[in-house]
Amino acid sequence: MKLYRFAVLELFFISSVNAADITIFYSPSCPHCHHARDFIRTELIYEYDDLKVTEINATLSEHRQQFIDTLKKCEFTSGGVPVLVVGEKCFQGYGKSSNDSLRAAVEFDYTDAQKKSADANRAAMKKNHDEFVASHASRTDAIVDMDALKKK
Repeated sequence: MKLYRFAVLELFFISSVNAADITIFYSPSCPHCHHARDFIRTELIYEYDDLKVTEINATLSEHRQQFIDTLKKCEFTSGGVPVLVVGEKCFQGYGKSSNDSLRAAVEFDYTDAQKKSADANRAAMKKNHDEFVASHASRTDAIVDMDALKKK
């Protein structure tokens, strides 16, 4: 019985603290990658207060194995970018029609309170995007560029 309670508590704890963070593999020359990164940088990080994003240049040799491993995990047969991993969901390619799917993946394990907060943030941005972004400028820290880390 104790083992069962521990397992249930462990599952509850894990699901309640693990927000669906995003890892995006991109190529600097890929226009779809630029659009996906722009959407994340100008919308998602401001909508979701606790979202963390890791950007990885898939064209660099030091990231190649991680990219290949992600393609295998996601069961993608093409090496095309962008590849976005949100929690346990994988996306390859990007178009504006992807936005709702990405939001749904981020919110998959969110509580009602977290979803309401995201809705409020989205409404505030719709009302005055520039003002909202300026007042939440620290959210840009939510994005980690793996290549920028190496240069520091």
